[in-house]
Amino acid sequence: MPSTPESKYRTISRIQRALNSVTRRLPTQTVLETTGRVSGQPRRTPLGGRRVGDTFWLVSEFGELSHYVRNIKANPEVRVRIMGRWHTGTAHLLPDDDPRARLRTLPRFNSAAVKAMGSSLLTVRVDLRD
Repeated sequence: MPSTPESKYRTISRIQRALNSVTRRLPTQTVLETTGRVSGQPRRTPLGGRRVGDTFWLVSEFGELSHYVRNIKANPEVRVRIMGRWHTGTAHLLPDDDPRARLRTLPRFNSAAVKAMGSSLLTVRVDLRD
């Protein structure tokens, strides 16, 4: 039976949920904070990406299946913790951007994991305000 993007997402997200509860607490881990689209509560997701000036770039490995992407669609106001410091910003989903090309500009280890595990890559740009 072939693996679908949804089944791959479910399998990998189970593993990530267990790891994320630990990694989001690491002070140097980059974390994206969105507002839960149903609960209205802050939702923190450890991830990889890179700050370039006043912009933070990342690639979602499961695109619109990712909960944080769904949260961004409902409310694009986010916070990003980079090297222990929180920054507010507005997230933009960029379906026309080439996510594989974007990954080549982001940290290698995370980019390799996103390419290996992902199935519906989607570029996200966060315009930082502070």
